[in-house]
Amino acid sequence: MALLGIARLASLAPPLALKRDVTYAHLPTRTWINRVSGSRVHFEWSINPYRGCEFGCKYCYARYAHEFMELRQPEDFEKRIFAKQFSPIAFRKELLSIPLDDHVAIGTATDPYQPAERRFRLTRRMLEVMAEERGRHLSVTTKSDLVARDADLLARIARFNVVNVNITVTTMDAPLARLLEPRAPRPDLRIRAVRELAGRGVAVGIGVRPVIPCINDSAASLAEIARAGAAAGARYFGGGVLFLKPCASQVFLPFLEREFPELVERYRKQYAKSAYLEGLYPEAIERRLEAARKEARLERRPVEYQPEPAQLTLF
Repeated sequence: MALLGIARLASLAPPLALKRDVTYAHLPTRTWINRVSGSRVHFEWSINPYRGCEFGCKYCYARYAHEFMELRQPEDFEKRIFAKQFSPIAFRKELLSIPLDDHVAIGTATDPYQPAERRFRLTRRMLEVMAEERGRHLSVTTKSDLVARDADLLARIARFNVVNVNITVTTMDAPLARLLEPRAPRPDLRIRAVRELAGRGVAVGIGVRPVIPCINDSAASLAEIARAGAAAGARYFGGGVLFLKPCASQVFLPFLEREFPELVERYRKQYAKSAYLEGLYPEAIERRLEAARKEARLERRPVEYQPEPAQLTLF
């Protein structure tokens, strides 16, 4: 059967580099900014500079995206990385069509600061375009300390736009983090990135996403993350319970069988009907998060601030 759409583009994507068991390729791209619908998110537009993510997080819900390219093996998502072909001129034109009041979120499916960013610098190139904007609402979500490389650029953007950087920290336990997120930077490096960003005046917060039942969900664990974030200059703290889509289950359940076999049947039962948990458990987790926030004196969500007004140039 002939491949169509993005599957055809992926099959024709020229290889860029090979790194041990990871391949990179350029993906032709018509648009970089995508409209988002649904009540579970607080932004209108999303940007993901890369398709696929090398971090290999066992819980990742975005693996389904590779299925659109007819790449259906679970490991393809972390071993076949596509860098979107980028045009600053076309990107700027696309950005101009988006209302200033709309929130644009970078890194909603794949990490914008994954290892590919060191090679291709797509995220930085997009931010360089945004540095010329005024009055925008922008957020960046990552679990990489590489974001600190762009602290100067993010601070410049934040001067005339509302910018928030969300750094994901699922646990301060480095060995556990290595199990859950095999190729992501250590938790302490992410906290150091919080400190570097905050030191440049960038609004930054910590997100425990996901909170994984019986693994990283204890009150003590959540409080430890909040305290570390607050000490580094984070302004807000939040989290969300594990969202276990079928594509994630293909990787996560075998991971449980290897590392936490006593939990497997509980997970199968609790997630049998829905990818979301509802009821008493998420309510209990929200209380734990709130207690951690209160102890660390952090906000629940980013606090809106007024950037500097754009300066008029008369000539």
